[in-house]
Amino acid sequence: MDFKDVSARFKSKAGGGQDEQVAQGKPHDFGESYRLRAKMIGVLIRDARLNAERSVEACAELLKVSVEEMQAWEYGEAVPSLPQLELLSYYLGVPVSHFWGTETLEARHGRHFDIQQEYMSLRDRMIGALFFQAREEAEISLDEVSAASAIPVERLHEYEMGEVPIPMHELSVLSSAVKKNLSYFLEASGHIGEWLAAREQWKHFMNLPEEKRQFAANPRNIGFIEIAIMLSKMPVENLREVGASILDITR
Repeated sequence: MDFKDVSARFKSKAGGGQDEQVAQGKPHDFGESYRLRAKMIGVLIRDARLNAERSVEACAELLKVSVEEMQAWEYGEAVPSLPQLELLSYYLGVPVSHFWGTETLEARHGRHFDIQQEYMSLRDRMIGALFFQAREEAEISLDEVSAASAIPVERLHEYEMGEVPIPMHELSVLSSAVKKNLSYFLEASGHIGEWLAAREQWKHFMNLPEEKRQFAANPRNIGFIEIAIMLSKMPVENLREVGASILDITR
């Protein structure tokens, strides 16, 4: 039985199936619901662990439980407590709500850590192409970049072709030489790009005053945030009109 089957059966037990049992005068089978839910939690724990590339042993050490108990959780033979799941979610980089959801990370994003080599090779070529593009836009020759960075022209050419990865400490110098910020070379698309962007956004969010963070995190305030987004996209003239209308109302 795969995760979709378990999820469907659990929803049936928790929803329409339970109503049908009540209608027929049959007692709800709580034992079966608990068993299915334990299986689902186990699948989601294993899914998050594999997605984060953590071992069973590392997770067990973190939570101060035996490897056997950790495995029992993943098999759905036992279930961790909420505090244990909270620590696990922090360690595995997922929201704690992941463990009571009905969708795996693998189903949503696929297994991305199986393609590291292909990813790095592609990114090296992309960074080389971006470096070439920035150099051309700035109308700077390889000789000039070489003089500014003390990196031989031959090596710079290899960098541009994506044949050799650019070491980070050299990339920081080369980005300045072609008048670009390091963020210019960052991955901006795909799963990893989305992850990196989300982490940057989270950093900025955490730098906000606590009152603003609480406001933004409250689902009841989504409407206010949507209004703010719409206002931010309005032409200045329209914003002035809105402001004038508010002043008229409050007089």
